[in-house]
Amino acid sequence: MNTKKDIQDKIDNTLNSISKRNDLKASPFFKDKTMLLLFSEKKKEHVFLAWFTPKFQLATLLCFIVLNLVAFTQMNTSSTTQNILDFAETHGLMESEDIETVYVIE
Repeated sequence: MNTKKDIQDKIDNTLNSISKRNDLKASPFFKDKTMLLLFSEKKKEHVFLAWFTPKFQLATLLCFIVLNLVAFTQMNTSSTTQNILDFAETHGLMESEDIETVYVIE
């Protein structure tokens, strides 16, 4: 019987604690602010090559200019012609007699 009384006391304490609870007070615009944050459409800017800023563009342009200048100064027309003729002879595109006539013409 003692356990039934303990159980009944626990039930009564639980019911009394519910009646003593404090109401939660929220700001009047809490719901509006929360809904706005949750459902607002965030505009995502699609930026193509965003890392390619003007300073990187300038650096890339300078690299290409320097590379082209080096390639232009290193290019020698006689060695280029010789390389092309060697390539043609190696791969059987021209015979050695044709190569001799090319040298005579130049």
